[in-house]
Amino acid sequence: MIEFFMPIIPPTITHQEKQVNFKTNKFYEPPELKQTRSKLNDWLAKYKPSKKLVGALRLYVKWCYPLSGKHENGEYKTSKPDLDNAQKLLQDCMTNVGFWKDDSQVASLICEKFWADVPGIYIRVEEV
Repeated sequence: MIEFFMPIIPPTITHQEKQVNFKTNKFYEPPELKQTRSKLNDWLAKYKPSKKLVGALRLYVKWCYPLSGKHENGEYKTSKPDLDNAQKLLQDCMTNVGFWKDDSQVASLICEKFWADVPGIYIRVEEV
């Protein structure tokens, strides 16, 4: 099992931010998405396992966004970014850093997003 908390302000840029170049009909990442991906890779590298995890995996992720407005600590966040899009970027970065061979190994996924006094991303990965 791997478990850690990254004390960062979770990104609001997601995998869905990719753009299409209509001249070449190819997707590309705008600079803001490239920067977000790079930052996530750097943070995740600090927690990378010594060997890639194998087999089926369960991934728990708690996205903790900084409190704003009238929200309370621990209240579910129901505004953008969309959880599935944020999750896709995170899992792609975890693959890139070397947590596992491919994110298709994630057979069980539990993720939530909250408003929190302490912003960050809590991650737990376990073999199932």
